[in-house]
Amino acid sequence: MPARATLPPILDHKSPTAATVFEPTALLREARRQKGLDAEPVPRVCILDPDGDLVRRLRQTGAAQRFESWPCYHTRLDVFALGERDVGIVGCAVGAPFAVLIAEQLFASGCELLISLTSAGQIVASGAPPYFVVIDRALRDEGTSYHYAAPTQFAAADPELVARASEALRHAHLPVATGPSWTTDAPYRETQSAIEAARQQNILAVEMEAAALYAFARAKGAKVLCLAHVTNTMGRSDQDFEKGVADGTADALAVLAAVVPALIGTA
Repeated sequence: MPARATLPPILDHKSPTAATVFEPTALLREARRQKGLDAEPVPRVCILDPDGDLVRRLRQTGAAQRFESWPCYHTRLDVFALGERDVGIVGCAVGAPFAVLIAEQLFASGCELLISLTSAGQIVASGAPPYFVVIDRALRDEGTSYHYAAPTQFAAADPELVARASEALRHAHLPVATGPSWTTDAPYRETQSAIEAARQQNILAVEMEAAALYAFARAKGAKVLCLAHVTNTMGRSDQDFEKGVADGTADALAVLAAVVPALIGTA
């Protein structure tokens, strides 16, 4: 008699709808107490910049100022002007667990709309890199999302956010595609067979945060949109990982300047 298939331990004892014991508000409360900080709300719109290129450029040019009341132990929150609105930005929140940790704390501190803009590897080509992808769903090849949602193959974005962002970028004549990504915890284990399997599902890009952020967003009723800046083919060609002028920050700011006003009414 064949042995019964067993689920991997990562799925054991998960109850996404159960209340958590450890709330982000508790950590933030104690961090503020220890650091002597006031409970000042963060900007309504915040950006996650996993690569850190954008926030570094904003600091270098003097466009970003530190948000002194941000109590997080692990990150710095900066504020910069995007059009007529001040937005928050956190750099170097790489990977699903870290991105969701910061997202939890931002929404507990007054954030109403979070946009993640990360570099990504090309799977199904939508052109020659660099270009942008509005991620409408993400393959769940990471662990964090399973704490927020029951097992499914993909974590889906809010379709209204996707539609508004895609239309805004097309109207701005920026190079953009809309479609699925593959979220992995192990970028250096992107094997040929895994890449081919993703390609067979018409997945456009591989990145490290979207699936978890989308599962978090659905669980918490939070507004989150993930964008991928497709910059590379996983190092398989010469002169890969080129983002463009100023490490792609000019293009990234143009994308955010188009997307944020289109999404403000949803926040």
